Amino acid sequence: MANVSNLVKSIQDIMRKDAGTYGDAQRLEQLGWMFFLKIFDDREKELDLLQDNYQSPLPEHLRWSNWAGDEEGMTGEQLLDFVNIQLLPKLKTLTGGTTDRLSTLIRATFEDANNYMKNGTLMRQVINKINGIDFNASADIHLFGDIYEKLLKDLQSAGNAGEFYTPRAVTQFIVEQVDPRLGEKILDPACGTGGFLVNSIEHLRKQAKTEEDEQTIQECFSGIEKKHLPHVLCMTNLLLHGINVPSNVRHDNTLKRPLVSWGQKERVDVIVTNPPFGGMEEDGIESTFPSEFRTRETADLFLVLIMRILKPGGRAGIVLPDGTLFGEGVKTRIKEALLAEFNLHTIVRLPNGVFNPYTGIRTNLLFFKKTGEPTKEVWYYEHPYPSGAKSYNKGKPIRIEEFGGERAWWGDEKDGFKSRVENVQAWRVSIDTIKAGNFNLDLKNPHNPDTGPGDVDHLLPEYEKLLAQIAATRAKLKQELHRALTATVGTAE
Repeated sequence: MANVSNLVKSIQDIMRKDAGTYGDAQRLEQLGWMFFLKIFDDREKELDLLQDNYQSPLPEHLRWSNWAGDEEGMTGEQLLDFVNIQLLPKLKTLTGGTTDRLSTLIRATFEDANNYMKNGTLMRQVINKINGIDFNASADIHLFGDIYEKLLKDLQSAGNAGEFYTPRAVTQFIVEQVDPRLGEKILDPACGTGGFLVNSIEHLRKQAKTEEDEQTIQECFSGIEKKHLPHVLCMTNLLLHGINVPSNVRHDNTLKRPLVSWGQKERVDVIVTNPPFGGMEEDGIESTFPSEFRTRETADLFLVLIMRILKPGGRAGIVLPDGTLFGEGVKTRIKEALLAEFNLHTIVRLPNGVFNPYTGIRTNLLFFKKTGEPTKEVWYYEHPYPSGAKSYNKGKPIRIEEFGGERAWWGDEKDGFKSRVENVQAWRVSIDTIKAGNFNLDLKNPHNPDTGPGDVDHLLPEYEKLLAQIAATRAKLKQELHRALTATVGTAE
């Protein structure tokens, strides 16, 4: 582990010396497309051996091993000219006959790629370091997987790029509870760097027994990502996890399509996702949605989309901010529609800091199934901090082991979660109570004295005391205002 870890650290140290890669986002984007080409090249070497007539989608001189493989090869201005004038422009416009799926994949991956490095000698040093990883060796792949996860976590402190990374513990827990099965169609409509897709692939591989099962896994998922940097990292992530042609992950804005254009054939069995929250969509996007659901808030539009494209019987596990739970207006209508046709059976309430340092917004995990019948009750589970912790941060993120309480309590959906019981962390709320509260889902844990309604005999005197303080402050302000006005009139005379 130390060798690969040190190698990646040394790559980052070299890039920090280059004037063009001045921030984490630039370094990660540069590393993303370079790792992509090296991983793809190692995969092609394997295919060259396994297939008699393997045909690369890349012209020979653009294959990584031909321009980057020789330690004493191109460097300095010659290397920069090759990358800027030949390599990247050609990859952005790549076409290929019998290898068209791969050509399309590479073209989509590189359409917005940039070479930020300005020093060709430093670039050669980076390339030589990358050549130290063999992506055909299972040990190197496993170790690099851990390093890659660390690189993705670095996105959390790379400005707004943090929105594309969901902590692995959260993606793993959601996938486990939604439980995708072989043969089901899985979608992440806001896939970022591919965390939910990779976890779904790993989950399905535990079920696989034959080569046909593995082929099913290669084709059963799809994803869409709006921005270039996470899309490149997602492609690299999927290649790293054994997806030969991840062409079913598109670089696009999922929300720009009219909602009604999503047809029956595009509906899916499973959706696992963390849609961007706290952001607003560009002008005109909301007009592609029905008038009662029009909003520019991204997370709300994704929730409406998910409701549309789940098959009957389909299941979803998604991350949503507190604002969606307590919001009114359009948010109320969206929640009313969700509770009318879906069984919103579980809301896991996460504490502050899960997405630190990118955002301190409190988040929730919503699990629901498309039943065509209204929700009867919603179970809540308040996820506690681990013993001794008061928040999460980059050094101490949320861990999968902390979800042991939820896992033990969860029960079986097939029997209507009859084994679930209320406890210090868990409680249930009837649909009648939710309707009476105008579909507010931001409901606090009644077993927690810090969030409970409190004792009326104690609260009433406190309330009366607060009213008295307000009255005293108002009287004082009146007195000060009267004094100021009197002084002004006196001066004028």
